[in-house]
Amino acid sequence: MLIKITEFFKNLPRKKCMDCGHEIEEQHECYGNRCCDCLNIKDL
Repeated sequence: MLIKITEFFKNLPRKKCMDCGHEIEEQHECYGNRCCDCLNIKDL
């Protein structure tokens, strides 16, 4: 059975940083895999 694309994205698990393991504060379907702290980004 096919699901709606909105349901697919809604049900994606929270992303975690591949370096420190903390949850990433961004959209789950984003390509990034490191948190702002590990990227040394302070102001967003």
